[in-house]
Amino acid sequence: MAEHSQFRLLRERRFAPYFATQFLGAFNDNVFKNALIILIAFQGVNTEINSHTLINLSAGLFILPFFLFSATSGQIADKFEKSSLIRIIKGLEVIIMMLASLGFYLGSLPLLLLVLFLMGTQSSLFGPLKYGILPQQLHPDELIGGNGLVGMGTFLAILLGTITGGILIGLEQGALLISGTVLLIAILGFLSSQAIPTAKAVDPTLQIRWNPLLQTWRILKFTAERHTVFLSVLAISWFWFLGATYLAQIPNYARLHLGGNEQVVTLLLTLFSLGVGLGSIFCERLSGHKVELGLVPFGSIGLSLFGIDLSFAEVSLANPENLMNASAFLAASGSFRVLFDVGMIGLFGGFFIVPLYALVQQRSNPAHLSRIIAGNNIINALLMVFSAGLAIFLLNAGLDIPQLFLTIALMNIVVAIYIYTLVPEFFMRFLVWIFIHLVYRVQKENLDKIPDKGAMVLVCNHVSFFDPLLIAGSIRRPVRFVMYYKIYQIPGLNFIFRTAGAIPIASNKENPEIFKQAWERIEQTLKAGEVLCIFPEGKITRNGNIGKFRPGIERIIAENPIPVLPMALCGLWGTFFSREGGSAMSHLPRHWMTKITLKAGEVVAPEQASAAFLQTQVENLRADKK
Repeated sequence: MAEHSQFRLLRERRFAPYFATQFLGAFNDNVFKNALIILIAFQGVNTEINSHTLINLSAGLFILPFFLFSATSGQIADKFEKSSLIRIIKGLEVIIMMLASLGFYLGSLPLLLLVLFLMGTQSSLFGPLKYGILPQQLHPDELIGGNGLVGMGTFLAILLGTITGGILIGLEQGALLISGTVLLIAILGFLSSQAIPTAKAVDPTLQIRWNPLLQTWRILKFTAERHTVFLSVLAISWFWFLGATYLAQIPNYARLHLGGNEQVVTLLLTLFSLGVGLGSIFCERLSGHKVELGLVPFGSIGLSLFGIDLSFAEVSLANPENLMNASAFLAASGSFRVLFDVGMIGLFGGFFIVPLYALVQQRSNPAHLSRIIAGNNIINALLMVFSAGLAIFLLNAGLDIPQLFLTIALMNIVVAIYIYTLVPEFFMRFLVWIFIHLVYRVQKENLDKIPDKGAMVLVCNHVSFFDPLLIAGSIRRPVRFVMYYKIYQIPGLNFIFRTAGAIPIASNKENPEIFKQAWERIEQTLKAGEVLCIFPEGKITRNGNIGKFRPGIERIIAENPIPVLPMALCGLWGTFFSREGGSAMSHLPRHWMTKITLKAGEVVAPEQASAAFLQTQVENLRADKK
């Protein structure tokens, strides 16, 4: 697994033109939407409909196409080559922005609302392509970094587009400036799309069906085929529920509770968007270039803690009669706490959302991925509509905005517990991630020898009770472990081992039933193309040296002739989980942030994989480092 920076992707043709295209699209959407909202709310339009109704109508017109067209767009994205589809959609954006320019020039509200609907349609067509193309253009160890950059770009585009639209429409000849800007951005997006490399059709024989209701139902069934994927989609939609609630309330929160003017609103939106962007790009570093599900609970914990703290934050108003500008707000007592909480909500939101998108891309059936992304977009839209309805209901019921923030933060705790109960893998990976990043410093060598697909057996020396967790947290693919059943049953650790799908084993003499079941599960695991890890010594070392490898590995390979990868753990002897000095975990840890190395050697062919040969390979890897 090569160590590299995700920003390298911004220099490569397989990613950079796509990134620029999606960034410009999100930027243009928000320039137009915010300009239109300000035109309606502050500058007035020639209509008898009040501004509140028009603003909510505008929001509904943009979201409506996601319900109408996502099912069809998902089918189209799976059936046809994706880069050509992106170019067609960006060409449509140029035409739509020509209509927008005409609408601003004429001051025609009906035409501008039609453009808003068409923009929602274009976004619903682009959505399945936006995330569906990434697994075809990026390597598996680049998915987190690529999704992180997309997440960062999307939120920065939303922020910059919102600010740009608001500034331009407020200037003299603002309508003319907006007209030229949205058209120019659309043309730049179309030009950047020309350089996107080909991404072949994943299901060219697919028969497209146009009934939106029936196909929406069918796509939601595709999304629900894999339990973990479906719950990840629900978690993504929950994030958009939270994000939509915060973003919708920030203007009134700044004015009514912080005493701030438009500059304070912009400051809060900037910190939230930058937080999400930073969280998105930090994911790659924190996850070690792999899909690290442990970041999802980490993100949800931060979302709840800082959401709760924000609800109790107060700012001392120097003059309650006058709204503060940004500089006055920064000088006010309590402002730093508010700004910090808003930024941290964004940051932990990035930790939460990026691994979920990467997991959906990695674990979905590739032939259905764009349709699953379309299903995700439908559920996202539903949750965003629900967030608006719930906020209206709670605020009308007597809650103020800080109390609304407290309510959704507490709701987030309930939803997180529910999801992690249904998919304990999330929480298990979180515990492993915490140990690996806060207890040890882990150096990984040659783990790219493990293929992205296909069965493989890993053999490793057994130094401590923590060995399976360290290996599982260091490898980007899920690993199934064979372990002595009494270790498997250790309270506390049992939850992690069981959730990770570990296979308890005993000798035939000690427990024939466990012995039989273990061999059946080993065969099933390898036939399913999974990675299996065993500790051929059969027990944890009591002196730090590698014990004799037992012949069980030879039986596994004889019955399942697949490649074997020898690995060595170095540096764990003498740590809390090892047996140095007697029993493990019987004394307080004497070392903190110990440097641990996990080394992989060369792949061994099945016919060479004798116990003695594999032991020699592991001993050579470990050398004299216990």
